[in-house]
Amino acid sequence: MMTDPIADMLARIRNAGVARHSETTCPSSRLKLAVAQVLREAGFLEEVAVEANEGKPILRLTLRYTHDGRMIIDGLRRVSKPSCRVYVGAREIREVRNGLGIAVLSTPKGVLSDKAAREALVGGELMCEVW
Repeated sequence: MMTDPIADMLARIRNAGVARHSETTCPSSRLKLAVAQVLREAGFLEEVAVEANEGKPILRLTLRYTHDGRMIIDGLRRVSKPSCRVYVGAREIREVRNGLGIAVLSTPKGVLSDKAAREALVGGELMCEVW
């Protein structure tokens, strides 16, 4: 039984990047799809697609690499965990790596990047940081 599916998705992305895979898959959910789309909009992922595999939805994530073969994502960190949730207000959202990374938040307006949450003046659960 998996207790933290978001951490599992982030670990799969990290492991696929270290192994130089072009893509990775994980079981799909609406929350994982929303997080992956925020990462795609920020430029960390090339493509996000949901496919059916034996009747179950699978999330296929295509990774981005630089021209010299390094993965665009240098680091991933799960902030809010099932055992210790972390909530921030709109004014408490910090920049990740001086603006070089993004934080992904679950807000009342949906899953947003830190920049979009600041602009919309909404806070929420700080799910993860990517740089």
